[in-house]
Amino acid sequence: MYSLINKVAIVTGGANGIGAQIVQGFVKERIKYVAILDIDEASGVTLQNKLNTEYGSDVAGFFKCNITVDEELFTTYDEIFKKFGVIDIVVNNAGVASEKMDTYKNEIAINFTASVSSTLKALELMRADRGGAGGTIINVSSVAALALLSPNLFVYAATKSAILHLSVCMGKEDYYRHTKVRVLVMCFGGTETAIVHKMESFDDLVNENLHKIVDTLRQQSFLQTADTAARGVIEAYQTSASGNVWLVDNDNVLNITDRIYGAYKILSDGVHI
Repeated sequence: MYSLINKVAIVTGGANGIGAQIVQGFVKERIKYVAILDIDEASGVTLQNKLNTEYGSDVAGFFKCNITVDEELFTTYDEIFKKFGVIDIVVNNAGVASEKMDTYKNEIAINFTASVSSTLKALELMRADRGGAGGTIINVSSVAALALLSPNLFVYAATKSAILHLSVCMGKEDYYRHTKVRVLVMCFGGTETAIVHKMESFDDLVNENLHKIVDTLRQQSFLQTADTAARGVIEAYQTSASGNVWLVDNDNVLNITDRIYGAYKILSDGVHI
């Protein structure tokens, strides 16, 4: 059982939606400090002030940060590390689902490239084999990485599949025994957040199907709350071994690591590496 008490955390995309609920959940679990990284300054400052008023004068801090710019991201990391001497937890939660011809590169940059940069920077500061104290990196994937959906957000699903593969491999015992940095993956199902209403594709056929999917989920009450997703993150943090994959869908929180390993066993059958 891992405790959040007195830990120092970073949550990207932490000003709204699932990220904001993760931040608040961490504070309720008596974390020492949580850094809220986001480009939405108004929401981030409001959340910071709310938490510091309710729980203490320096339990949360907002950092306006474009995570796709390494200089901004790494400077923020270094500032937090310098202040506390440690970063215990990083949640790479920031994400978008807009893949028109003029936005898909930004989608890849936010959903995958920035998460990789953040993961590698966290690993650099945390890893025990290079003087760090160990820690936990939690990367947010999606149910889109677990199913072959079509017509759907093809690029979004690809970024989330890449996050899943990266995190499971980095989290395996073969690597963890050196670094003592747990890497976990969260696959969220349909969640009632702003991103659901901002999904858009380069293809009208996909957009039409997306509207049908969201309407069906809402009619059948399958859209979970952001708080449910955040509770899944906290449960995973507290109970999970490194390299584990968690599904939070329709208000259910499940460790599906065995499924993932079973699927890759089938995929790798006959492969010699």
